[in-house]
Amino acid sequence: MKKRWIAALISVCMTALACACAAQPEKPDTPDWSDKKKETPEDAAELEKQAKLGIISPSAYGNVDGLDVEPATYFSIIGKGATEEYWSKVKKGAEAAVDDLNKALDYEGNDKVKVVYSGPGESDNVDEQVNILDEELARYPSALGIAVIDSQSCNVQFDLAVQNGIPVITYDSKSSYQGIMANITTDNREASAEAAVHMAEDLGEEGQVLVLGHDSRSMTCKERAEGFAAEIKENHSGMSATNVYYMDKLDELREKIVRERAGLPEAEKSETAEDSESSNSDDVDTSAESSDGDAVTEEALQEISDEEVYAYIFDNNPDIKGIFATNGQAAMQMVSLCEEQERDAVIIGYDADKEEVEALKEGKLFGLIVQNPYGMGYAAIVAEARCILESGNEAEIDTGYTWVTADNIDNKEVQRML
Repeated sequence: MKKRWIAALISVCMTALACACAAQPEKPDTPDWSDKKKETPEDAAELEKQAKLGIISPSAYGNVDGLDVEPATYFSIIGKGATEEYWSKVKKGAEAAVDDLNKALDYEGNDKVKVVYSGPGESDNVDEQVNILDEELARYPSALGIAVIDSQSCNVQFDLAVQNGIPVITYDSKSSYQGIMANITTDNREASAEAAVHMAEDLGEEGQVLVLGHDSRSMTCKERAEGFAAEIKENHSGMSATNVYYMDKLDELREKIVRERAGLPEAEKSETAEDSESSNSDDVDTSAESSDGDAVTEEALQEISDEEVYAYIFDNNPDIKGIFATNGQAAMQMVSLCEEQERDAVIIGYDADKEEVEALKEGKLFGLIVQNPYGMGYAAIVAEARCILESGNEAEIDTGYTWVTADNIDNKEVQRML
């Protein structure tokens, strides 16, 4: 009897234990981290590529789908420089698009499509760029893309290209020529307006700001300067951006300095048709011809260094609280000048070469508008291919930009754009 009672008790306990185990929630499976795939350098490169192509609008210019170009198609890309970091990225983007075309079309050997990138050895050298354009047209490329240094410098060559059935697209900088098939660029007015908003926030909506443009001949530079100044004028009443200076017009300021030091009267301004058209702008134009017979010699002008000219700009704008520079060279020039004169100013620049990124991390630059040169190079090849196939192009292709500060520069998404 006792044995039966013990056996029954054991049976009840086992049943209760089984029920308790069944009532407990199942534990989630422990992930097997040993099987988790680590990001390879190839994965990282592809993610970086797609990040840059993913912000292009329209999105069709971020891939080569459906571009069934003929074997051995020859694309030509001309930049404003040959080896600078920015133009190297343009070249890489163009080469990536060509690689994607060859893979998609299974072209090998002599059938491969190819791209030749070229640019002046001295950055922004107009004459050298025009000579390069002549040489490229003599090779009869299937299509040509160019970042025009001077918006009016290549019109004769573009006429020749049209006569020979060579479609032309522009990227980075626009041309005044009417026969351009597509333009690929940053929305410079929008990007510069955003820079103005950030500067206004940092300055508490008060203060005078100055714009330093890198090249008065470039439509891109003018768009950046005008976009920034317009945002300040229209939406930030406590601020002013009345003075716009251009780095290629330093000789005009040199003449003012020489005249002031020599006690000569200021030369009369000679307004050209182009000046008349832009007379409503806030650009500072000190071009002049003397009507009093006082000649300013070339030797006298050469005695005034660039540093003295920039210092003169600051001396004549003592209340400057912020500076907007339209490219990397202009930005670093202002950083150096502020350091030399021990002046405190909020500086915003364009692009992101190594020098600028370092200055941003050190707090010498407040922010950067970072363009997408890789995307420009890629989209330029797509646009050229669409020209060749006569499949039509958008007039304007926007390759996007990224606002970068010391606070977000280490974000993975930002790093991919850099």
